[in-house]
Amino acid sequence: MHMRRLYVIVLALLFALPLGSVSAYYNITAINTTVLLNSSTGARVIETYSIFISNSSIAQYEASRGAYNLSISDWRNILDSQLLTEHILNPRSGASNVTFLPGALILTPQGAASEIILSYYVYNVTNVQEIAPRKFLYTFNDSMLNFEHTASGQELGPSERFNIIVPEGSQIVSIYPLPDLPAASVTGSYSNDTLFSWNSQEPLNGFTMSYITLQTPQEEVLSYFDALYNNNRQLIYLLGIILLGVFVAYVYLKFVVPE
Repeated sequence: MHMRRLYVIVLALLFALPLGSVSAYYNITAINTTVLLNSSTGARVIETYSIFISNSSIAQYEASRGAYNLSISDWRNILDSQLLTEHILNPRSGASNVTFLPGALILTPQGAASEIILSYYVYNVTNVQEIAPRKFLYTFNDSMLNFEHTASGQELGPSERFNIIVPEGSQIVSIYPLPDLPAASVTGSYSNDTLFSWNSQEPLNGFTMSYITLQTPQEEVLSYFDALYNNNRQLIYLLGIILLGVFVAYVYLKFVVPE
């Protein structure tokens, strides 16, 4: 009798364990990484993570979503996934202006779906060289890529998409591997295209991308004064303090000290 009762208890536990492990979990179903390049060498990166949430994890997700002090590392632990990370990474300077937004739930009979949006700014994503007056050659720095590492190099994981948006009016010089979108012209060139996308499981070993931009006269003037300010910032601060001191002394001698 005791052996039969023990058998029933063990059998019940064997059936209960799989059900418990399946009912509570998160699953990242898709990752979309978009790099927005600009006229400087930095870039804004927007990463969108599509996730599935089991019914038993909905309450935990809602509670975590309402907590304002959770870091990316905390969410990585909550989701139990190392996929939640910066895929464009500068190991020297890291990321700045980081925002993290867990989205609202969309309920389904099987659980719920949501999106987590990670946005940040990275410096030195491109290298730039002036090749003619107001003409600049930009080259993507492939050392910033932080996708899945394989024996043959980095590659996009399943259900991952990698996008690069170049400034409007850019002339593509070289690009490898060829993007899945858009398709090149019959001459192998890209005209008026600014968005380039690579789909899941695309090998990124030897990734290259370079393009040329033309600077308008107005941008040239603004760039000149920006460089002048950055190169002489301390001197400008010192001159400002001196001028302020002269102004204060004038007001004091003119209106405070009696004649």
